[in-house]
Amino acid sequence: MTVRLEADTVGMLLTDVSRLLRSAFDRRINAANLGVTPGEARALIQVAVNQRIKQADIAIRMGIEPMTLSTYLDRLEALGFVERIPDPSDRRAKNVVATPAADGVLLDIRTHVRALMDEVTGGHDAAALEVLRLSLKMMRDNLHDLDRNLAQAAVPGPTQAQATAQAEATATADRTPS
Repeated sequence: MTVRLEADTVGMLLTDVSRLLRSAFDRRINAANLGVTPGEARALIQVAVNQRIKQADIAIRMGIEPMTLSTYLDRLEALGFVERIPDPSDRRAKNVVATPAADGVLLDIRTHVRALMDEVTGGHDAAALEVLRLSLKMMRDNLHDLDRNLAQAAVPGPTQAQATAQAEATATADRTPS
């Protein structure tokens, strides 16, 4: 017998809603003819929300490869919507800022996102939406904590086999006459 999993768990629902929301966003942005692709719009949103954000951090937040982000930023920079500036704390890194030229397209994106979210959240009153928002923020914080904990646990150290070999080598060296 094949194991059946539940379809409406919180994790499955979040995954489905995220995928469907992204598809709806993409269709809205494409239909709006704003002069940017949905990927460029998402990158521009990240820059506007997180001014002076490092390119690498944008790619992580968007869940895309750095080269894909670089293509988006190249186009946004050519349009005059973003500027790459040196990071004062890391001379190899570039921070990205939105320019005043991006204001018009950002306002248009915001209008389309708000209209989309009004449709998506239809049937929910303001109190229910606030509870949902706070719950999602808590889940996001929990996931950030989990990521930090996993990253700390993954700090390179000797494996059990390496530690055993080192201990044996040390014991052998201690028994070897000088």
